[in-house]
Amino acid sequence: MSDIYKKTHMCGVLTEKNIEEQVVLNGWVQKRRNLGGLIFCDIRDKTGIVQVVFNDKIPQELFEKADRLRSEYVVGVKGIVKERESKNPDLATGGIEVFAEDLVIYSEADTPPIYIKDDDNVDDNLRLKYRYLDLRKHKMQQNLTFRHKLTKLARDYFDSQGFTEVETPMMIKSTPEGARDYLVPSRVSPGSFYALPQSPQMYKQLLMVAGTDRYMQIVKCFRDEDLRADRQPEFTQIDLEMSFVDQDDVIEIQEGFLKRVFKELMNIEIETPFPRISYQEAMERYGSDKPDTRFGFELKKLNDIVSGCEFKVFTDALAAGGDVRGICITGGASQYTRKKIDKLTEAVKSYGAKGMVWIKIEEDKIASSVNKFFSPEELGKIANVFEAKAGDLILIISDKKQVVFDSLGFLRRHIAGEMGLLDDHQYNLLWVVDFPLYEYDEETGEYHAKHHPFTSPNPEDLDRLESDPGSVKAQAYDIVLNGVELGGGSIRIHDRNLQERMFRVLGLSQEEIDEKFGFLVEAFKYGAPPHGGLAYGLDRLVMLLTHQSSIREVIAFPKNQAAQCMVSQAPSPVSEEQLAELGIRLEKTEE
Repeated sequence: MSDIYKKTHMCGVLTEKNIEEQVVLNGWVQKRRNLGGLIFCDIRDKTGIVQVVFNDKIPQELFEKADRLRSEYVVGVKGIVKERESKNPDLATGGIEVFAEDLVIYSEADTPPIYIKDDDNVDDNLRLKYRYLDLRKHKMQQNLTFRHKLTKLARDYFDSQGFTEVETPMMIKSTPEGARDYLVPSRVSPGSFYALPQSPQMYKQLLMVAGTDRYMQIVKCFRDEDLRADRQPEFTQIDLEMSFVDQDDVIEIQEGFLKRVFKELMNIEIETPFPRISYQEAMERYGSDKPDTRFGFELKKLNDIVSGCEFKVFTDALAAGGDVRGICITGGASQYTRKKIDKLTEAVKSYGAKGMVWIKIEEDKIASSVNKFFSPEELGKIANVFEAKAGDLILIISDKKQVVFDSLGFLRRHIAGEMGLLDDHQYNLLWVVDFPLYEYDEETGEYHAKHHPFTSPNPEDLDRLESDPGSVKAQAYDIVLNGVELGGGSIRIHDRNLQERMFRVLGLSQEEIDEKFGFLVEAFKYGAPPHGGLAYGLDRLVMLLTHQSSIREVIAFPKNQAAQCMVSQAPSPVSEEQLAELGIRLEKTEE
């Protein structure tokens, strides 16, 4: 037998059709059982598991070698596929087994620190530390395979639509794009730094100026920000840009892509075109610019109903220009005790709410946390706004508009999750359009770009760009799936004078414009086509379509919550010599 037995089949693909065939398998030992005259060994590769049988008809030397096998030994097996007497309906290969004729042990293995099975429930940091073992799990290999198929489909689809994949630089100029940059010191230019790209935004716009017409790239992006379940310091985008298009053109191309993704990878037909709702409607109805429409609990405005009430919390909020809004939880009265409602009240405080009012509709009365301020008739009028029935629970927040939206947006989705209303196999896709171009920061008194400073204003709003920037709409659009933003984009500014106006509204001086964005503005001097694009969060898209709770589950070697690679222990200190070459001296910071 040669040093490497060339496999004829992957383990998980064998079926009854292969009975009586001689096969060669390579893989890892999942487990071994010695029943005296029989040794059963489960062999695993990325496609699945198959049972291999060593019986007393094989040479004694081979039988003894099989008896030495332990979990995670790497082996090659040659044998004949037979029908299995005791079939295992829970295993894809449960109808067959392989009777071994030969065995080679490629390498032995110590007892692994984590079990190689999908439901091991091991601590996440331990999984990340031994990621190369964690990735042996069938679930993890399926996730990586799905990701591979999605990226291949993306390349094939956008190629068919006339896109050219172009690589853009990984070391770029640091520009203000919202999050902190990761900085890379330059040895040859002491005191100067590159930045790792938060996105290829300006380069893909330059490619439009260059005449590339349609650009795509599956690209790494980097942001130095606090982490959470769907965020990593480095992440991957399907990045796209198109010349001579309007918003409808971009959306039509993307709907074709997503339709193909669902059909080819999941065998699901989705209807196009997707619904479109404005940013304002999304906030008014769902309290979120990425609304989940798989369930109800829509927001209702109560300002007119409670404007003259005796409850000072409501009247103070209205006097300060805020809102009073609520949601009605169908059948929630019996499911949410006072203790559970108190927990929800504490939870919304993290969104800025100071408290929450509840109203329970019972068969013979209406109970609430504000009975002493409202008569039964007044509570009945509030209930009528929601068309509430016996057994329903109404939750009300009063505060600044954004606090009200954020709090109720959280509540409706959180409660839907607790009530089992979030069906992972229901896919509600929609576009959110007509975003504000700017958002106002009350603390600083400044305007910031809602998306980024290259987003084109609605042409009808241009005359208010400087005089009333808060009222200007953007030609921006987000694609949302089940309450998660899959991607976002916009029609870009291609006129250099308009781009400079945009920068000035954001408070940038001409000197700052020239320093930070001069190369882009200069490029526009030489003829820039109208253009627009979109970028998908590839990690998020794979996460949702594989029904995972975190993008860490679909990234081969992710960072933990402290942005550390547990396998390599990055980031790590470097030598004084390396720092000296870069002209960097570290100073201790006071705690």
